[in-house]
Amino acid sequence: MKGLSRFLPMACLAVGLAFSGIASAQQTAQPSAAAIASAKELLKLKHADAMYANAVPGMVERTKTTLLQSNLNYQKDLNEVALIVAKSLAGREKEIGEGMAKIYASHFTEQELKDLVTFYKSPLGQKLIAQEPKAIEQSMGYMNQWAQKFAEIVNGEFRAEMRKRGKEI
Repeated sequence: MKGLSRFLPMACLAVGLAFSGIASAQQTAQPSAAAIASAKELLKLKHADAMYANAVPGMVERTKTTLLQSNLNYQKDLNEVALIVAKSLAGREKEIGEGMAKIYASHFTEQELKDLVTFYKSPLGQKLIAQEPKAIEQSMGYMNQWAQKFAEIVNGEFRAEMRKRGKEI
């Protein structure tokens, strides 16, 4: 759940960016090196690297597991090869951070990114970083409880309407 709580704020932000309709000029123009640097700083402050820190070992493990399914007799070799592959590809997850920084820099101006960095360095920004995962987790729990209760209401309404038609379900 801890991994999920770190992931949720960034996921929400990513979804928000995807649907935000930021000015098309910013989306098509190449971001400046300074904007990318500010975006990297912002992402570092928000601990975005936690989302992809295990991307390489995770992909290696998934690939090994897939290969094992049809090659059980090579289990020892595949386990050994997985270590070699993971070691040779270590650090490639940084490519994700680079890509994310470019995406942020294409959605926000350099000044907006600097302002966001300033905000996240402030006491309120630090509190947001610390408390937002908890608030999102609790909000998700509330939404799930609400959905379960509301589903019962909807189900009751269906049954009542069907009873009016002389059909019990």
